[in-house]
Amino acid sequence: MGHVEQWLADSPFNKSLGVVAAELSDERVVLELPFDEGNTNPGNVLHGGVAASMIALSAQAMARTALGEDSGPWHTSAVQVTWLAAAREEAITATARLLRKGKELAFVEVVVSSEAGRDIARGLVSVRGRMGAAAVELPAAVGDNGAADPGPMGPFVSQIPFAARLGMNVEHMVDSCSRIVLPLAQGNLDAGGGVAEGAVLALLDTTGAMAAWATTGPGPHKASTPCMQARVLAPLPAADLVGYGSLSHSDGEIFFTHAEVASVADGRVVAVADVNYRIVVG
Repeated sequence: MGHVEQWLADSPFNKSLGVVAAELSDERVVLELPFDEGNTNPGNVLHGGVAASMIALSAQAMARTALGEDSGPWHTSAVQVTWLAAAREEAITATARLLRKGKELAFVEVVVSSEAGRDIARGLVSVRGRMGAAAVELPAAVGDNGAADPGPMGPFVSQIPFAARLGMNVEHMVDSCSRIVLPLAQGNLDAGGGVAEGAVLALLDTTGAMAAWATTGPGPHKASTPCMQARVLAPLPAADLVGYGSLSHSDGEIFFTHAEVASVADGRVVAVADVNYRIVVG
């Protein structure tokens, strides 16, 4: 078994999702994900964080193949996720293609498609191999004022199937701000022992979206995340993580939010994102 295949097979997070490696080659990586209610939003619609996870996983697999086994540790230095359509009660497939390889960076394009053959998400990803370089000090989180009011929606969000699978706990969700904790649980871990990047991308997406809902409050609305630009600053630690979300701007329909994820233990930021969230009065 090659090092990339072993990494995918040994990841508790991958096992929790149900990821199947269908193809691993120098030209492309194909990962499949059967339908599982534990990966959904209400109505058995695939959670956006699952599609983002599949983009991160397949891009990392492609990059690790291209850069080589000795190029690690690795992290997704930049990813743009665009969600195109919903997948309801159907399997999905992520297909990654190498665009360019440098000494430390690999640039990958990923298409996530539904069982019916419809593209549901696309990703442009830059993965960095640190070539054994020592860890650097990460920035301190801006955080929030420490208030703890989950508002009327927080308890419901924590019970959404995929959020519940990851153990997300909405601690604060009012006044255009959100705070969500992601515990260091076995099912959230990568093969190397740190938190899986897919779990962190899901936390960024959810934290940014909840900052938008913390602005409007509940109502008969239709909502979705059109896109997210995220950066994982370093290989992720084995630690409880917390996401802080805040509203940057809104035009009444698109909510531009910012999210950062930090270690609960030392308050150091490990990932950041700008999230565009759309809420339309239904």
